[in-house]
Amino acid sequence: MGSRPGTMRPKPDKVLVDIADYVLGYRIKSKEAIDTARYCLMDTLGCGFEALAYPACTKLLGPVVRGTLVPNGARVPGTQFQMDPVKAAFDIGAMVRWLDFNDTWLAAEWGHPSDNLGGILATADWLSRDAAAAGKKPLSVGDVLAGMIKAHEIQGCIALENAFNKVGLDHVVLVKVASTAVVAEMLGLTREEIINALSLAWVDGQPLRTYRHAPNAGSRKSWAAGDATSRAVRLALIAKTGEMGCPSALTARTWGFYDASFRGEAFRFQRPYGSYVMENVLFKIAFPAEFHAQTAVEAALAIHGELGKLGKSEKDIRKITIRTQEACLRIIDKKGLLDNPADRDHCIQYMVAVAIIFGRLTASDYEDDVAADPRIDALRARIECVEHRKFSKDYHDPARRSIANALAVELNDGRKLKEVVVEYPIGHKRRRKEAIPLLVEKFRTNLARVFPAKQAGAILELCLDAKRLVATPAHEFVDMMVI
Repeated sequence: MGSRPGTMRPKPDKVLVDIADYVLGYRIKSKEAIDTARYCLMDTLGCGFEALAYPACTKLLGPVVRGTLVPNGARVPGTQFQMDPVKAAFDIGAMVRWLDFNDTWLAAEWGHPSDNLGGILATADWLSRDAAAAGKKPLSVGDVLAGMIKAHEIQGCIALENAFNKVGLDHVVLVKVASTAVVAEMLGLTREEIINALSLAWVDGQPLRTYRHAPNAGSRKSWAAGDATSRAVRLALIAKTGEMGCPSALTARTWGFYDASFRGEAFRFQRPYGSYVMENVLFKIAFPAEFHAQTAVEAALAIHGELGKLGKSEKDIRKITIRTQEACLRIIDKKGLLDNPADRDHCIQYMVAVAIIFGRLTASDYEDDVAADPRIDALRARIECVEHRKFSKDYHDPARRSIANALAVELNDGRKLKEVVVEYPIGHKRRRKEAIPLLVEKFRTNLARVFPAKQAGAILELCLDAKRLVATPAHEFVDMMVI
């Protein structure tokens, strides 16, 4: 028989300590990271504003008990809700993720680091209002940007070498952990309390990826990150009371996260925490599509244009072959029935088919009325995905970090169009100069969906003034976005 583990409480796991020391001690000096975080804030809020047009999202928003109003509570941008920071974090998180249009990080694990904004902004707003009411100095938007950079870094650095998807867990576990660390620091927790909060996040129940994959793909994937970032706020508040943690939450034999949920493997790390992830994050600029398909959709739009020049359409296509990365095959290569919008926006064949047929891909193209067009499924059936090993290699190469797709089209008359290869999507760091004006325009468009012109203009003007924005109190910034 094996020996039983000892009963003496161990020192905290190094992973917990390193994260706590990072959020407490790291000072952000990278101008690139701060500038990128500002654009990320704009883009993330804009994604939330666009989601407010979808009843499937808005039905989840608001206080748990309707009519509840929390004095000095956190507001939800684009709405009139003012609530406790836990529910406000859920609402903001659900909004920004609903349409799969906010930023992305791709590595051994993928995810969307701006999902953490739910917990960060709700907590900053609440603390700022509380401080202002007491005559104290409120938190600023600069504090929000700093929190975003650190949350991006924690989530992204753990994701670089550790594939939670391969053990069936969803990437929002990293949203919960990153948000817990940053929110705990914002709340003024001590080093020990932050470590306790992080341990509570790791021993918390972790979500299964089944809601992202057939046959269970569904809308929970759109609010899972909101759930994770709001849970982080709750756990940080619990730790603030002095509640004890679980120091070996990861490493405890049999019962710890590694043994119970990660097949006995310890986490591996490629680099120390800094500001790398924010500097290299991927923006979704042109299409609300799962990121592994972004370059495929860009290529598909080029093919749509080429078909038009030839006087051809999708009905003249015999076969499309997509050369892609292994991660794409694992996540979004789907055949057969697609049950709902959440299923469709994770199907590369659907996205490519829509782009080729209509010359566009918008959030509404995943809805039932568009999906009912018989041409889409007919073309989907003629699209085949194959792995291209170099694409898979370059996907993981830290020096390249490409997300390549190549589309080859064969027509019914035997002609083959020139293969269209796109290695880097427009939201990639290598195309940042090209992307930023389009990101600002995307934000302008999303503001106009919700706010009157004068209000939208004031918000945009402030966001484009970096110096003034970082100095603005967090609650005053959020107040500008109350409708």
